[in-house]
Amino acid sequence: MIPVRLLALDVDDTLLRSDLSISFRTRNVIRRTEARGVTVVLASSRTPAALEHFSTLLGLHKRSSYLIANNGAVIEDCQSGEVIHEVKLSSSAALLVFDMADAEGFAVQIYDDDILYISRPNEFAEYDQKITGLRQVVVENFRSMAAAGCHKMLIPGDPMLLTPLAGLLANYAEGAAIHNTKPYLLEVRPPGVDKGSALARLAEKLSIPREAVLAVGDSMNDESMLRWAGYPVAMVNADGRIKEIASLITERSNDEDGVAELIERYILGDETLTARTGG
Repeated sequence: MIPVRLLALDVDDTLLRSDLSISFRTRNVIRRTEARGVTVVLASSRTPAALEHFSTLLGLHKRSSYLIANNGAVIEDCQSGEVIHEVKLSSSAALLVFDMADAEGFAVQIYDDDILYISRPNEFAEYDQKITGLRQVVVENFRSMAAAGCHKMLIPGDPMLLTPLAGLLANYAEGAAIHNTKPYLLEVRPPGVDKGSALARLAEKLSIPREAVLAVGDSMNDESMLRWAGYPVAMVNADGRIKEIASLITERSNDEDGVAELIERYILGDETLTARTGG
């Protein structure tokens, strides 16, 4: 087994418990892992501002650690706060997506710093606000805001109604990649942007081979980083499709300190991880 040098952790439903807390055990284990020389990365769909509380709680700002935010559109150095890589939707792509979604009666959301900008009030934005802690602001001229470009756009709605919209956007919205990150949420990103591509870019910057990278996740927006990492691990509470591509499934869930147990056994302990078998 090649020693793990970079540990990439999804946040929601992986690192965090259902009440959005990080246990003392998990915090302690991550600190011990970094003391071993392992670089820790939080990889999330959240914005850097929405990750700041958790990175501070883990003490990542005190060491050489990184955030992969907005599902790979932003890579940030935890110590300096420097954005070392970012990609935005073009103005034309963002406008086309907004116009199509708005014409079909859907709200559109953009995250920026610690604010959730929305084109119209909706129940999903209320839920998002509770989960992320971001302040919600209704923008009267949302189209003008979209024209300035953004890291990603979100379209919430009834899953049955989102499916045909996703098909329309996939066919007509050039310069945008459409992802169903949750049944009730379409995410629109620049093409080629995902957690896997960001993780690969960061590993290259740090001169760490993919064979020494362990990635842990639970949902479909984690697929790309699990497919890229040398050691892909799925949470026991993960989507079944994620479990199929993992070389290991944790024995405990996010509410049972599954990440902590994984690290204790395979990074701090002497149990052997199985590397991925294919490209």
